[in-house]
Amino acid sequence: MEAIILCGIQGSGKSTFFQRRFFETHVRINMDMLRTRHRELLLLNACVLGKTKFVCDNTNPTVEGRARYIAPARQAGFRIIGYYFAANVTQALERNAAREGLAKVPPAGLLGTYKRLQIPKTTEGFDELYYVRAEGGEFVVEAWRDDAEEDAK
Repeated sequence: MEAIILCGIQGSGKSTFFQRRFFETHVRINMDMLRTRHRELLLLNACVLGKTKFVCDNTNPTVEGRARYIAPARQAGFRIIGYYFAANVTQALERNAAREGLAKVPPAGLLGTYKRLQIPKTTEGFDELYYVRAEGGEFVVEAWRDDAEEDAK
């Protein structure tokens, strides 16, 4: 059983990464689809109780926000894996501008997430943590580096 927590600003590639890597194998927990924390909690609880692999595909910018997924999954014996999406804010704003409809986030919202962003740490309860960069339409996934915080933002 594994719980995967994606972390990064809007437009950094999290949902595309989910689609390419985990669509066939994991349930997607995502506020864009579920719209309310109540629905999100229902789906999270169903995954935890059913011992079902899941990916939390939200921005998850804060330690406290990530804890809402890590704590119950850890209690149920899940392996907790984090992927931190380092993103150039200018590029994220450009990708966001190309989105349509509800997928497009107001620029102030994206910048607000960036300001609140706390780089994840293994001490939050992650068994594994990875650093992800989008390069030329592909994703480069690297093992976590202690110095990631220096170049993560």
